[in-house]
Amino acid sequence: MTKKTKPPHEVRVRRVYEPPGPDDGTRLLVDRLWPRGLSKTDAVFDDWLKDAAPSAELRKWYGHDPGRYAAFADRYRTELAEPGSSAADALERLRTLAAEGTLTLLTATKDLEHSHPLVLAAEITESA
Repeated sequence: MTKKTKPPHEVRVRRVYEPPGPDDGTRLLVDRLWPRGLSKTDAVFDDWLKDAAPSAELRKWYGHDPGRYAAFADRYRTELAEPGSSAADALERLRTLAAEGTLTLLTATKDLEHSHPLVLAAEITESA
């Protein structure tokens, strides 16, 4: 008999600067760097999962250039799949949380369409 994994609940991506929504569920900051202009007392999230973010090298290479997004996403997925890495451990934690309830991934990135949390969200939901 094959063990079935519980399908994840909704995984959302929002900017950390937006006020929390009533149905956000667990809110996790998934940026490696602290968001500019946001005081720690004003930040509203349940945990800061730095290890879920792309490596500093990959982030710098990408430079938020939409023309590099597809290659960035591929390289980021490779980082997330590295066995025993902190990124893989962070992804596994996110999958566990998504199986328990709605998950909102928070980022300071302005361009959500070309952001790492979208790759994370896909990795979380596609693995179920």
